Amino acid sequence: MDISCGDQCVAGQAGRLVSLADAVGLVLAHDLTEIVPGHKKGPAFKKGHVVTPADLEHLARLGKNHLYVLEIGSEEMHENEAAEIMAAALAGPGVAKAGPPSEGKITLVAARDGLFDLDPERLKAFNLLGEVACATIHRRTPVKRGQALAGTRAIPLVVGRRVVAQAAELAKQEGGLLIVRPLKPLRAGVVVTGNEVASGLIEDRFAPIIQAKLTALGGQVTGVEIAPDDRAAVAGAIRSLVLRGAQMIITTAGMSVDPDDLTRLAIADAGGRDLLYGTPVLPGNMFLVGWLDGPAGEIPILGVPACALFHQATVLDLILPRVLAGERLTREKLAEMGHGGYCQNCVDGCRFPVCAFGRGA
Repeated sequence: MDISCGDQCVAGQAGRLVSLADAVGLVLAHDLTEIVPGHKKGPAFKKGHVVTPADLEHLARLGKNHLYVLEIGSEEMHENEAAEIMAAALAGPGVAKAGPPSEGKITLVAARDGLFDLDPERLKAFNLLGEVACATIHRRTPVKRGQALAGTRAIPLVVGRRVVAQAAELAKQEGGLLIVRPLKPLRAGVVVTGNEVASGLIEDRFAPIIQAKLTALGGQVTGVEIAPDDRAAVAGAIRSLVLRGAQMIITTAGMSVDPDDLTRLAIADAGGRDLLYGTPVLPGNMFLVGWLDGPAGEIPILGVPACALFHQATVLDLILPRVLAGERLTREKLAEMGHGGYCQNCVDGCRFPVCAFGRGA
């Protein structure tokens, strides 16, 4: 199969040979290797380095009388300058540069804990410009301050100013292409349902799981109610936690089509509205998300199916950070989660979130 890279490949790099004395301010077209017998062999100066007066003595010791350098026209710029411009445009709220360019690339990091997000169509348009690149981690990934999110650079050592300007204009729309949304440290009330738990036949294991997941995202559990499989009892437990100031309600189990599983009906009885039941995610098909009126305003309610007891990563791990980031889920957004929504239950141990689960959308 023939593969053509077009004008970018056939054009090559524009350069010329200059004497060492005339090289100050010019850009090296290739690495210059330094060999110290018995000690080291490696680049003393890397491709793209701008020659300074202080470099001349070192270059002379390397035996260089002439250098092959690049000439940058008025309509072009060095890769480092391009990286600085693009990084500044890409970095939206909660995103910062990790430092100056290294070999033409700038790494962008989280400036705060939160949920990383971006517009994939705009990122695609950025990379379609051809001479610039931005690679990122998956959007909607919870991140910690200082975590690397993306890298950007110009692909050629010398790039046209026009394409860099186009890339920057595209990236800076809506305040920056890459953002980290802060997570609200909500206080959650948890309703554990099930006759076997309410009667004391088995010990509840759900509340500790919810507590651990919330704590990892900056939230906390402020109250736990245990209710039998009874609509009135579950609805009453929900309303009690709301009146006690819970900023989020999470119910556990009772979400299937079994006649005894009445939790989703009880959620509606308790005042739940805009309820969305069912997701194209495995594990987690029978998940529910909706809203309730609380003393201080609207609060989210999540109905978690029993699969969260048996799987380390479920739909709850995908939706909970988005809710804490203030996102309002819709049926369309849930439908998108089918792409990448199948957990592979890795036999060598769960690596979530460093895996493909939930990353298609």
